[in-house]
Amino acid sequence: MRRSAAFAVLLAGAATAAASGPAFTTTWKAPDVDVSFAGRKVAALVISADQHLRVSAEEQLVRELTGRGLQSVATYRMAPQEELTSAERARPWFERASVDGIVALRPVSREKEIIYSPSTWTTTNYSTLWGYYGYGWTGVYDPGGTREDTTIVVETLVYSVPLDKLLWAGVSTTTNPKSAPEFIKRLIDAAVKEMRKSKFVT
Repeated sequence: MRRSAAFAVLLAGAATAAASGPAFTTTWKAPDVDVSFAGRKVAALVISADQHLRVSAEEQLVRELTGRGLQSVATYRMAPQEELTSAERARPWFERASVDGIVALRPVSREKEIIYSPSTWTTTNYSTLWGYYGYGWTGVYDPGGTREDTTIVVETLVYSVPLDKLLWAGVSTTTNPKSAPEFIKRLIDAAVKEMRKSKFVT
């Protein structure tokens, strides 16, 4: 079973049935940390093997975050692509860029919803930035094939770089997106609205 992070693969075969979402089915906030990124430097990261869609989505995320008072930078502008798929190689680039936080989007699955519980966010794969970073680039499920009814599950995570800690997490589902650009725009809009509730952005 091949693993891939490509949005294009996740969107392949979307049906003409009525679309819905993105809707956040689960959100979580670290109970022991109160952080606002207002006015601070934050990297926009989309974990996807599809370079064109990753660039587009990161730029759109940058626009949304910058419009809410953050100094946002697209990750693809910070380091060569081959450096970004390894936590060990990517970490120095983020640290040299003096990034305070990372907002990461990663497609998890197409076809079925994965149930998340609060305990998910405290596992070793998620609780630290660099533990998740290494896992995220290799842990995307791609079921392949097509379905009449397509549901895409995406996780959105907010990390503190200095603390190496997960601050906020959310899981959204979207049914039958009509196109990749529209899907990405609506997903980012919904994610930023959720982050506003936790006061990470204004």
